[in-house]
Amino acid sequence: MTTRRAGLLLPMFSVPANQGIGDFGQKTIRMIDEIADAGYTIWQILPLYATGVSHSPYKTLSSFAGDSIYINIDRLSEMGLLTQSSIVNCNKFKDYVNYDEVRAFKESYFRKAFRTFRKNFETYKVEFDQFVKEAFWLKDWCVYALFKSLYGNVAWIDWEEEYRDYPLDPSNVDLKEHENELFYHAFLQFIFYRQLGEIVAYARKRGVQLMNDMPFYVDYDSADVWMARSQFLLHPDGRPAFVGGCPPDDHVPSGQCWDMPLYDFDAQSKTGYALWLDRARWMARWFQIIRIDHFRAFDRYWRLPGFAKDPRHGKWMPGPGAGLLGAIVESCPDVKWVAEDLGEPRPEVEELETMFSILGTEILVDRLEAKSLKKPVKKNVILYTGTYDSPTAEEEYGAFEGNKRISLRRFFKKRGYTTRSFHDMLCQYALDSEADVVILPIQDVCGYKGQARINIAMTLDEKNWTWKLKDFKTFPAELMKTKAWIEKSGR
Repeated sequence: MTTRRAGLLLPMFSVPANQGIGDFGQKTIRMIDEIADAGYTIWQILPLYATGVSHSPYKTLSSFAGDSIYINIDRLSEMGLLTQSSIVNCNKFKDYVNYDEVRAFKESYFRKAFRTFRKNFETYKVEFDQFVKEAFWLKDWCVYALFKSLYGNVAWIDWEEEYRDYPLDPSNVDLKEHENELFYHAFLQFIFYRQLGEIVAYARKRGVQLMNDMPFYVDYDSADVWMARSQFLLHPDGRPAFVGGCPPDDHVPSGQCWDMPLYDFDAQSKTGYALWLDRARWMARWFQIIRIDHFRAFDRYWRLPGFAKDPRHGKWMPGPGAGLLGAIVESCPDVKWVAEDLGEPRPEVEELETMFSILGTEILVDRLEAKSLKKPVKKNVILYTGTYDSPTAEEEYGAFEGNKRISLRRFFKKRGYTTRSFHDMLCQYALDSEADVVILPIQDVCGYKGQARINIAMTLDEKNWTWKLKDFKTFPAELMKTKAWIEKSGR
C-alpha cells in the first residue's frame, strides 16, 4: 500500500451550513463525501476548541473544551431535545462567519435543549455519566467558564481574588447557587463531543482521516493556565514572568511577541509531563494525524520577559527536546505526528523529526520562483501549496510582475503542466512531488483569490478566520477535477 497521500485543508468553520458556520451537521457529512469521492484521504480542519474574542482557533480558552458554536442544532432535534419545526436558519448563504451573531442565535436553542435534557435526564444519564468519567478536565472547565461569564469574559487574572485564586483554595467560593449553570456547561461539552464523535466515525467509514493541530504553547487566559499555575513560569500574583515569541527573521522581520506563558519544564518533568500527555491523549481520541504548531520549540525557544512588546528583547533557551517529545509520541502510538517547522530551524529540529518519524512541513507559495522550485521537495514532509496563514496561490501569483509570471509558467510548461490556470499547475506540481503527503487548501483547488484568505498573520483584521463557502453549487466540480491528478500521482 502506498504511503503517498493527498489531503484537503478546509477549516470546519468554512464548510457550507444552514446555521451561520460550518458545524457538525449534515452539510459536513456531505463535505466528507465530496472529499472522499475526489480521492483525498486526509481532511485538515484546524482546532475546534473554545476561542476568545479574536476567534482564532490558535488562541483558545482551553486545550480540551470544544467550542459550542460547532454544535449543530438540527441534530439536537434528532436527540429529542428540540422540535425540528422550531428551528430556523441563520446566515445560510453568507460567505463569512459572523461569530457574535451565530453565538447569540445558537445560544437560545442550546438553552431550550438543555431544559429538555435536564427534564428527561434519565434518558441520557448512562451516556452522559460515561462522558463525565472520561472527560477528566470537564469539572475545571465548567468552573472556569462559569467564572468567565460572571466577569463578562475578562481574563482570569482580573477577577476578584477568591475567584482568581479558586484553584489554589476552592473553599472561598460557594458553587451551590451555580449548580444549574455548571451543569449547562457540562451539557454543552457532552453534546459537542457526541456530535464530533459522529463526524469522526463517518469520516473513518469513508476512509478519511481527520487532521488537527496541537499548538506548542497554550493561551495565558485559559483554563489550562488558571488551573495549573505551578506548571508555568508565573509571578506569585499569577502574571507571566516570561512569554514566548520569535526573534526577527526573514519571514517576520519585526519578530513576534505572544501573550503565551512559558512552561516550567522542571516542574512538568516531575509530573511525567502530565499536562502534555493529557492534551495529546485527548486529541488522539478524535484525530489520527496531529500537527505540532511551533515544533522548533522542542529544540529551543525564544524567551521574552513578561508581556514584552519588543521581540528583540529576548534570548534563546534550550527546549525540552527528546525527553518530552518521546513521551508524547509513546503515549499516542496510533497517531501520525507532523511538525510545523517553518522558518530556519537548526539541524537539531530535523534530528528530532528523524528520531521519532515525524513529518516536516514545506509550503510552495513561500518559494514561488523558478530557481527555488527546482530544489527537490523532501520525501518525509507534508507539502502544502499554501496554508491558512498564506495568501492563496492566485492572490500571490496576481501580485507578481509580468516577467516573474512568465518565468513561472515556463518552469511549469517544461515539466508538462500546460493548464491555463496557475493554481491548477501548482496543485498538479505539488501532487507529483516526492512528498509523502500533499495537502491542498480548497482555495488553491478552486483558484480563489484574496477574498477567500483565511488569516493574515500578525494582524487583527476583522476578516481573519471568517471565510466560508456559501453552498455546494460550484466547488465540488473543482474538487472532483483533482481526482485524476491524485490518481496519476499515485496517491
